[in-house]
Amino acid sequence: MSHCHHHHHHHGNEKNLLISIVLNVLITVGQILGGLMAGSLALISDAVHNFSDVVSLVISYIASKASKQQASVLKTFGNKRAEILAAFINASSLMVVAVLLVVEAVKRIQQPEPIEANIVIWLALLGVLFNGFSVLLLQKNSKHNMNIRSAYLHLVSDMLASVAVMLGGILIKYFEIYWIDSLLTLGIALYLIVMGFDLLKSSFKVLMLYTPEDLEIEAIVKDVESLDCVTNMHHVHAWQLNEHEIHLEAHIDFDKDIRLSEFDDILKLIEDRLKQKFSINHVNIQPEFGKCDDKDVIVQD
Repeated sequence: MSHCHHHHHHHGNEKNLLISIVLNVLITVGQILGGLMAGSLALISDAVHNFSDVVSLVISYIASKASKQQASVLKTFGNKRAEILAAFINASSLMVVAVLLVVEAVKRIQQPEPIEANIVIWLALLGVLFNGFSVLLLQKNSKHNMNIRSAYLHLVSDMLASVAVMLGGILIKYFEIYWIDSLLTLGIALYLIVMGFDLLKSSFKVLMLYTPEDLEIEAIVKDVESLDCVTNMHHVHAWQLNEHEIHLEAHIDFDKDIRLSEFDDILKLIEDRLKQKFSINHVNIQPEFGKCDDKDVIVQD
């Protein structure tokens, strides 16, 4: 049942990503043409930002497709990491875009330029509406999928950038306050750096096989060692394959030389306990009896 639900999520994600890609291509083309006509650097930089979003959405779409491919002898895990990798790439590009926006804003504060405000306002409004719609499409699934969250953050940043450009256009039109556009751009860039860094850190930890943050190895060891027949649990590895799978492997010392059928019963018990208490859904145990090896919980391989 859960597999069907997960598959449905994937299909919805891909459809929403495709709609967002089409909308962002339209915004990019419109804003580049409008920026050249209006002489607005703000509009052109917003269009470049939008184009980076198109790239990030395409990466997310490809990753979403790839992650569903079946496992094979050459890919024993399939492409289950594709979405985490996409999240890492997109978070990295988000940070780069943010830094470029800061540089651009500082330049413009020093050298404000006259702008055709009407074109800027209307095209920025188009950006707000299209990106706002895309944000709503991806919002729900962004909460439990790193890949979709990375695409969602790109779109949110774009929507905010378009709001800033539009407000800048209005203030330029009625009050000739040219520096406000740059100030708003700086604010958006800082927001991007904060949000992008958080996602970059999360995806990096998964790619590096770090222990999931809410998983306590000591508590797991204590729980398994509380079983009557177990004397020791050591050489433990725990990692996240993707956002839906947590894997654990370990060596377990038994107090007597048990039969394989007995081990199967104990393994089933351990699997159930670890699933219920720690949400670990893939357990690989190496049984041992009287073996002379390193009994530390964490062993340097």
